[in-house]
Amino acid sequence: MRIGFIGAGNMGGAIIKGYVASGAMTSQAPDELFVYDSDPEKMTALVSAGIPVRAADSPERLAGICETLLLGVKPNIIDDVLDVLGAAGGGEKFIISIAAGISIGFIQEKLGAQARVARVMPNTPAMVGEGMSAMAASGNISETDRRVVEKLFGAIGAAVWTPEEQMDIVTGISGSSPAYAYLYIEGLVRAGIEGGLSKESATILAAQSTLGAAKMVLENLGLVAPEQLCKNVCSPGGTTIEAVKALEKADFIETVKNAAQASAAKSKLMAR
Repeated sequence: MRIGFIGAGNMGGAIIKGYVASGAMTSQAPDELFVYDSDPEKMTALVSAGIPVRAADSPERLAGICETLLLGVKPNIIDDVLDVLGAAGGGEKFIISIAAGISIGFIQEKLGAQARVARVMPNTPAMVGEGMSAMAASGNISETDRRVVEKLFGAIGAAVWTPEEQMDIVTGISGSSPAYAYLYIEGLVRAGIEGGLSKESATILAAQSTLGAAKMVLENLGLVAPEQLCKNVCSPGGTTIEAVKALEKADFIETVKNAAQASAAKSKLMAR
């Protein structure tokens, strides 16, 4: 299958690199990857890095040769891209969009109701192969289409299907939450530095502990809730319980919940 990427920025480039690195590209029938970006240097960088991708000279050319098109462009230019694709027969292709706030209905309005569309909300840890992607699709996609999007986003982390109407809260929970985690880690780093650690040591201690805690949650999914995992660390009269009391006093859980809801509300306002 020929898969064309329109946009080779951070996320588009991460998907391409992750897909190639995972080996999914060459399993069974090998895929051919093509890319177009308005910045030629981004395409050149992929080719120079040994990524087996062919550069196209225009989105029209990409639409002409690829069965699947992944739109990795910013929401503010999606209209122009869809207009170009519509004129080039893009409505007959399988369209995958990662543009935040752009609905499946909006894309079908631009390309025609017959357009087969998947909308995906990935997050930035995809750049290190640990992304979380939520996928939604129009009712007319095929099983082949479904497998294509699962392969692409499964190659850069975890991927789950979700109803499109839940995409706003998905944005708040996984799309934006790496930023919340970075703030949490920064707080631990500052405490470490004030306690005499080097910045590097404090960062490693904080980041690895956060990574390990997340892995504990995933490996105990359906068995032990995060709340219980927290209790398991808190020995009566010990050090951890004092920290947890301080977080509870600061309404930590409620603050995080409010942050996620604020992100979701903004996503809803931006939706088209």
